[in-house]
Amino acid sequence: MEVILREDVSSLGHRGDVVKVADGYARNYLLPRKLAKEATAANRSEIEQMKASAVRRSAKEKAEAEQLVTQLNTVALVFTRKVGEGDHLFGSVTSGDIAQELAAKGFNIDRRKVQLDESLKSTGEFHVPVKLHREVTAHIAVTVKGEEAAAE
Repeated sequence: MEVILREDVSSLGHRGDVVKVADGYARNYLLPRKLAKEATAANRSEIEQMKASAVRRSAKEKAEAEQLVTQLNTVALVFTRKVGEGDHLFGSVTSGDIAQELAAKGFNIDRRKVQLDESLKSTGEFHVPVKLHREVTAHIAVTVKGEEAAAE
């Protein structure tokens, strides 16, 4: 039986692919879970339209992301945190902190797009990648400074 995948199915194919599977696999697993639908002529034309609209939407999102990259590459963020011995921070600078600071500067970026492997826990200058699109990544300069100790 030929089916059109509605979702990515591991070891079978990606969304929109037309694949040939056993009748029982399609009838008992793929179709009830709405992972696929039968490959009729009407369904094939519907999938082609969905693919074309997805390509147009992706191209538009990519163009917007490339425009945003030129603005973000000039942004420099400065964070001031309390520092202990050896320039080790008492707190840390997280992707949420970076996203919040970007929002204060007028950029609406989700914290999950900030590609920070682990929180920044020491002072210094860092280049943090922000993945705006599958193919577009911006780099933001982040400086973490130590807070001056209060004079006693």
